[in-house]
Amino acid sequence: MAFRIKQRDIGATHPVYIIAELSANHNQDFELAAKTVEAAAAAGVDAVKFQTYRADTITLDSDLPHFRTREDSPWAGQRLYDLYQKAYTPWEWQPRLKAQAESLGLDCFSSPFDFTAIDILEEMNVPVYKIASFEITDIPLIERAAATGKPIIISTGIADERDIQLAVDACRRQGNEQIALLKCTSAYPTPMEAVNLRTIPLLAEKYGTTVGLSDHTMGLTVPVAAVTLGACIIEKHIILDRELGGVDSAFSLDVAEFTAMVQAVRDTEKALGKATLEPNAKMLSAKRSARSLFAVAEIAAGEPLTTDNVRSLRPGLGMAPKHYHEVLGKKARTTIASGTPLSWDLLAD
Repeated sequence: MAFRIKQRDIGATHPVYIIAELSANHNQDFELAAKTVEAAAAAGVDAVKFQTYRADTITLDSDLPHFRTREDSPWAGQRLYDLYQKAYTPWEWQPRLKAQAESLGLDCFSSPFDFTAIDILEEMNVPVYKIASFEITDIPLIERAAATGKPIIISTGIADERDIQLAVDACRRQGNEQIALLKCTSAYPTPMEAVNLRTIPLLAEKYGTTVGLSDHTMGLTVPVAAVTLGACIIEKHIILDRELGGVDSAFSLDVAEFTAMVQAVRDTEKALGKATLEPNAKMLSAKRSARSLFAVAEIAAGEPLTTDNVRSLRPGLGMAPKHYHEVLGKKARTTIASGTPLSWDLLAD
């Protein structure tokens, strides 16, 4: 299930791949976009991601009712064309932002929304493609992206079981097994009770892919929990300051929050460690502070050990407490002073 994005290995035994989604958090200002990329690098992410569409490649300039936003969406009451006109990242910016990101040591890629976007992104030589939640049912788009031979990361936000299988099959028909499925909830922002993180290991088991999380909750709890459940990729929206506003600001983390999330994910990786029942070197050293058997009164030579003169105490310098009942009744070989850790050579045969 593991694959590579440029020089980074992506999979269960590798560091979590953290993606900062720029989305519309530039408010059509290139300098703001560039500063956000710089801030993402400072936050410690592995990659920044854009979205490659124009209003006229994703919808129609139409006043018909079905070309308006849903009433239950954060953008209710708008024409789709107007919304996407405000939100899109100008295509001429994207090579420049990619060059900037790479100069800062980041990977940079995008979500294509039609074939022309894939053509543009191929010219830019992006290392991976991200399929957005609402495009998971666009099988021709997924096939076209997968045919490039590059890894495909797919958000599953609106998908049911069959939709996910069709998307995975579309990649595999192109001979592309470099697939990651991201648990995603297409609610902006996402309430905690709608996240259903236990789906992450289910995705890995059912579809045999790398798995991760595309998150629209506020805060860092959900990404951290996702990592404990096997998420290998974390994607979240970043914004310099939510006070800037914009169409995605309400469910984006600011720079301080994003930095804290990255650190929490890295700490979680360290804490997860490996599955082992063997203590490490520090724990073996600490074991000297455990309990052992001590003489708690002077025991004369030939005198038996009893519950009155032997106890289990800290530190662990003597015989293990498991021998307590075994030594009771045995006789001292020589006089044993109070406070002496017991050992077999102090006891008569």
